[in-house]
Order: sequence, then C-alpha cells, then structure tokens
Amino acid sequence: MAGELEHRHLLVSDAERMHVVQLLERATGLGRISLAEFTVRSDRALTARTRGELNAVLIDVPGMVLNESVARGELVLGHNAMSSLERRGRWVVPGRLVLRGKAGHTLLDFTEAVIAEPVVTIELHNALGSTTLIVPEGATVNVDSLAMTAGTVTDKVGGGEHPGDPHFILTGVIRFGSVEIKRPARKSRFFRR
Repeated sequence: MAGELEHRHLLVSDAERMHVVQLLERATGLGRISLAEFTVRSDRALTARTRGELNAVLIDVPGMVLNESVARGELVLGHNAMSSLERRGRWVVPGRLVLRGKAGHTLLDFTEAVIAEPVVTIELHNALGSTTLIVPEGATVNVDSLAMTAGTVTDKVGGGEHPGDPHFILTGVIRFGSVEIKRPARKSRFFRR
C-alpha cells in the first residue's frame, strides 16, 4: 500500500503527458469522449505533475488508462504446440509482440487493449497453425515483411494511404499456416435496440 501511494506521487515527464493527450485524441476519434471533454481532459493532462493526476484524466475512459508499467520492449506469447492462445478484452500491448506456435491457433483481439505505442510490430513464427488478429477501427496493417511457405494471409483491413493509429507491422515466417486480419464483427440490426 505504501509503495502504491508513493508511486502515485511520482512526477511525470512531458513525454508521458503527450502520450496521455494522444490517448485522449484516440478516445475522441472513437467517440468515447466528446470534443468538450477532450479539451478539459487534455488541459488537465498537460498540467499534471504526478502519475496520480495523469491517471485521473483517463481512469473512466475504457481501454485508455495510462499504465506506466507498459514495457516499451517486447512480449513473447506462445511457444504453443497443438494448443490455442487467446487474448481478448483489456490487456496491455507493448511496441513489439513475438508469437510462436506449431499446429495451434492464436487469436489476439486488440479492440479493447491498451496499446502503448502508435506502431506495434508483431513477429510471427507459425508452422501448421492459424493466427487471427482483430484490430480496432482506425488501425492499419502492413504484411509486406511477412515471409510464407505454403501459407495464406487474408488481410481484410489493409494499410491505407497513411498509417493509422495504431499501425501494426507483421514480420516473421508462416509455414503451412494462415493469418487472418480483420475488424471486429458488427452487430446485426436485428440484435441492436
């Protein structure tokens, strides 16, 4: 508890303040906060002195809480053999992910994830398996650096004219496997009320 209190009182840098403003811009673009809220919150973010003050700006915006423990390094997921790996809901995504698997299925849903960097590199090493990536609206994907041997890539998102926020770059090797990149499924009008 004492460590938590001390942590909230740590001073923040200009880079952290700007990162929060970028998260607020993303939340505005996704319709999670209004333009008026963006103005108020970004002013508070730019004048915040501590991590506690900075977190308070984002705490009630889904998927946008500042997590200063987000590594700017890499996260290795998998080493799966004939297994499944899923990440859905709220999870922290660093700037680099490494996925390894054989004869299994990996599903990564980024729609509610806290994405630390505007560009995320995903290194795939997949043999005889499938990988599904679900990316949020506004995101773009580049698969040009992905090498394949008897594999398939189904990219339903594409790179667009300009990199989106976030922008995913896929690298690595797919052998006798598949990669599908798509947006979240839209709910049918029948189910909406």
